[in-house]
Amino acid sequence: MSPPPTPLKPPSLPPHSATTTATAFLFLLFLLPLTTSAASQSCSTQHSSKFSCPPFTSIPSFPFSSYPGCGHPSFQIQCSFPHAIISINNLNFSLLHYEPNSTSLLLSPLTPSPQSSLSKTSCSVQHSLFFIPNRPISLSGSPFRVSDSYCSRLSVLKPCQPPNLPNCSHCSWECKLIKNPIHLLRDECVSKSHQDSQQGCQGDVLGFLDKFLKLGVEVEWDEDQDSYFSSCKTCRASNGFCGFNSSDPEKAFLCFKSPAAQIREKGVNRIAILCILFLFMCFLIILFVATVIYRSRQKGLASEEDPTIVFLRRHRSAGLLPPVFTYEELGSSTNHFDVKRKIGDGGFGSVFLGQLHDGRIVAVKYLHKHNSSTAASGNKAFSTKSFCNEILILSSLNHPNLVKLHGYCSDPRGLLLVYEYVPNGSLADHLHGSTNLYGKDRLTWNLRVDIAVQTAMAIEYLHFSVVPPIVHRDITSSNIFVEKDMRVKVGDFGLSRLLVCSETTMERDDSSGGVWTGPQGTPGYLDPDYHRSFLLNEKSDIYSFGVVLLELITGMRAVDQRREKREMALADMVVSRIQMGLLHQVVDPILVVDGEAVEGVDAVAELAFRCVATDKDDRPDAKEVVAELKRIRGRNRLVGGGAGVLRSSNSSNVVVPES
Repeated sequence: MSPPPTPLKPPSLPPHSATTTATAFLFLLFLLPLTTSAASQSCSTQHSSKFSCPPFTSIPSFPFSSYPGCGHPSFQIQCSFPHAIISINNLNFSLLHYEPNSTSLLLSPLTPSPQSSLSKTSCSVQHSLFFIPNRPISLSGSPFRVSDSYCSRLSVLKPCQPPNLPNCSHCSWECKLIKNPIHLLRDECVSKSHQDSQQGCQGDVLGFLDKFLKLGVEVEWDEDQDSYFSSCKTCRASNGFCGFNSSDPEKAFLCFKSPAAQIREKGVNRIAILCILFLFMCFLIILFVATVIYRSRQKGLASEEDPTIVFLRRHRSAGLLPPVFTYEELGSSTNHFDVKRKIGDGGFGSVFLGQLHDGRIVAVKYLHKHNSSTAASGNKAFSTKSFCNEILILSSLNHPNLVKLHGYCSDPRGLLLVYEYVPNGSLADHLHGSTNLYGKDRLTWNLRVDIAVQTAMAIEYLHFSVVPPIVHRDITSSNIFVEKDMRVKVGDFGLSRLLVCSETTMERDDSSGGVWTGPQGTPGYLDPDYHRSFLLNEKSDIYSFGVVLLELITGMRAVDQRREKREMALADMVVSRIQMGLLHQVVDPILVVDGEAVEGVDAVAELAFRCVATDKDDRPDAKEVVAELKRIRGRNRLVGGGAGVLRSSNSSNVVVPES
């Protein structure tokens, strides 16, 4: 299968190109306020030396305006002579009178065209009409309303009886006004109409209305009910000019800034842009200097050899050390240390499954990161020591029952060890793990004895075949790995210790052999004599192996918090049962129906009892353990597949040494 294609990476811009691009962008941003065109004519340009717009004696102020988009949309005027014109609901009025700072206007409908007046003359009985519109005056939808006084004057008007009507078939509007003059302002004054019998009637209603309109109708507006006025107050407070969006059907309010404010704002914007440009250039300069310093330091670090490697080569020649891998190579082999590739946790790090470029399947242990926090500096130092310790020890070992070290990596991002991968889990997985995953019933008694023999042979090799001897210090069922053919390998040498005694140690050794060091190991397997005396020797491994033998016999964990406190540790529980002759109570139920276990369980239990003796001098050494286990295995093979069950009446013939 061909490897997946490498994703293409976009080409990166060189530093000078990136700087040029950023500078050009900021330059365009600086010119933007200068090239922006005005969306509408500024309302501040309403100045003229020859202004004429009666009745205004000066430039109309808000709400009036003669410029589109300025002022109030309902107060737009057209300057003309003799009066300015204002349009309300598509009906034009002459603005007869306006008092500054007032809220009322005097309006008169515009004089109709001559042709219209001729048509109106035929509808008037006595004279021509010039100011009566051809429809009711409606102010609805605008801010205006007819003043109460004018509504009152119109509401009392009535024709004399019988009314003098024109031809109503052609002049229906005039007939309607003669009969009820209030129709002229029907929508504005109908609610105020009333009959006053004391008032005189008008014979010429249309003539009266025409004069009434010629003199003007007073209309008012309420600033508190119109949002334009409140918005304009806010706008004026900031020295702006009030207007609206003439292209918007809603005529939304707009506040135009004064020329001085615009100049001031442009100046502030330019200063702000220049400051941003200056800061950006400073940032680029700092970034460039930092990059140069970082690269120079990286080159300096590259020129200096890793102190971890220097330490390893000081204690062992480079030819005897395992190969060195790069961090990138191991990261790629584990899919960048994907949690899905995590297969366990070692003494001081996580273990990931990886595949090297040559196809080998390996276990990669990630010890720690060099950039750990100060609070964890102690763990960092210990992990580095454990890292070097494991490399030095495993590189000198060669035994079929010991895990092989394929290489290592010492990198500022982390310390990594590369082991051969044992694919069938650990002994703890088989004894205590999911039966669906590993199948505990596969561990027959003969197989368990064979596992014990292989483990004991690995310990014997460490204690007697290596100079100086090595104490593993962490013999546990979790560190005994099982291959597919059920052969085992002992691993995790992070806590291992060479038994090299200094002169000071020899003086304090009491001729007992060993080295003085702080107790380290896994709870439940830790030698109590070593924990008490701080004196480490080979018998500490024998104690841990004795606990593993008890696990093989009982199928129970070395420490289980679900058990009673005095029996939480497996060694304490089984030793008390052996002393009371009740070993059958703790034997793994799977072994009870195994006929092969009849002769062997008692012998292994006796050996385990000796291995976990409180006093290390009462424990056998690794050679004795191997010899005894081989004898038990040979006897089991001679017995063969003898039938029968382990009887509870005589299940423990272990000889308890006299104290």
